[in-house]
Amino acid sequence: MTGPRVRKGWAALAEVLAWWAALTGLWMVLITTVDPVESAVGATLALPAAVCARAARRAARQEVLSG
Repeated sequence: MTGPRVRKGWAALAEVLAWWAALTGLWMVLITTVDPVESAVGATLALPAAVCARAARRAARQEVLSG
């Protein structure tokens, strides 16, 4: 059985993965030549950016709800 904490965890993971996919895709569009090293660097650095994007979205939402 899944509780609310487990569902929130899956939702957080899905959101980070969506951000990661969007940021990786944007990186691939913006670079001129796609080679394996640049692809790996872009995909790797998109992960912490995705985590930061989720944190920023949550902070903005909390500010709106409390303000």
